[in-house]
Amino acid sequence: MTPRNQPMTARRVLVTGASGMLGAAVAQLLRKQGHHVRTFQRRASHGATDEVLGSLTDPQQIARAVEGMDAVIHLAAKVSFTGHWDDFVATNIEGTRRLLDAAQAAGVEDFVFVSSPSVAHFGQPLAGAAAGTADPAKARGNYARSKAAAELEALSRNNDRFRVAAIRPHVVWGPGDTQLVERVIERAAGGRLPLLDGGAALIDTTYIDNAADAIVRGLERMQQAQGLALVVTNGEPRPVGELIAGICRAGGAPAPKLSVPGWLARGAGAVIERAWLAAGARNLVQDEPPMTRFLAEQLSTAHWFDQRETRRVLDWRPGVTIDQGLAQLAAHYGGKAPLQAR
Repeated sequence: MTPRNQPMTARRVLVTGASGMLGAAVAQLLRKQGHHVRTFQRRASHGATDEVLGSLTDPQQIARAVEGMDAVIHLAAKVSFTGHWDDFVATNIEGTRRLLDAAQAAGVEDFVFVSSPSVAHFGQPLAGAAAGTADPAKARGNYARSKAAAELEALSRNNDRFRVAAIRPHVVWGPGDTQLVERVIERAAGGRLPLLDGGAALIDTTYIDNAADAIVRGLERMQQAQGLALVVTNGEPRPVGELIAGICRAGGAPAPKLSVPGWLARGAGAVIERAWLAAGARNLVQDEPPMTRFLAEQLSTAHWFDQRETRRVLDWRPGVTIDQGLAQLAAHYGGKAPLQAR
């Protein structure tokens, strides 16, 4: 972790979505630094001593969660490559609006909105790009569109009495990650993970410890970060095929060798996504289709970012390299049998 020049005065901080990998890491880091942490999520989180269970659709539960808090770090969201637009609106847009309203009414001083670089990724390659402006009309996929609208809403509330910053960690991964790591390993183990265009697209990613540290740093540096949207990555762009191979190696699965043209995967992904939704597949236990247009674009186009502004504003550097993160991932899976294909 990046050493702090001056530790932040202990505060009462609400963390939403703390049952997820990143939310849990943020809450743990805040506690380690001496802050009083309250969590807000739908299911109980391990080890929490002050938590409010509830949903972003319930204003009364939200009001209980923000009562007496100095700051909010908002991570809770519907995260999926596919799904019906109304579901994303209810949680990501309307839920964020309710939380902002409640936080302002409760006298919360600082609000960190955890966003995604996808809010400003419009399907074209991004090479050394700046953060860019969120645009719900151009963002790809319902998740990105809804997060773009929510980010704009959050930043529009920024003022001297209610400071708001948006932190956009990019492709967060690490031990215990079910969104990326375990899906990669499971699909690779079952021979269901082709590379697109040979896995040559250059992408930035963020190791979990670095993502949590940067988010907390955003709260610490709110005076400098307020009103801004900052992309956070490890700053080590690599070919997506190389990263996938490293994750597979750590988890004991064979790295994929089959390559599929990106244009073909993008077209097939659009068809699969429509059929998936039409069949009501969101009600299944495993509710992610094998491919969507958005996922195909992410795997076949470059997306890596200029980190100079982020590091200047946050006065921050990542503390764990990609190689160190892969070593920690291998240690996490060490001695275990590879995950079996499902």
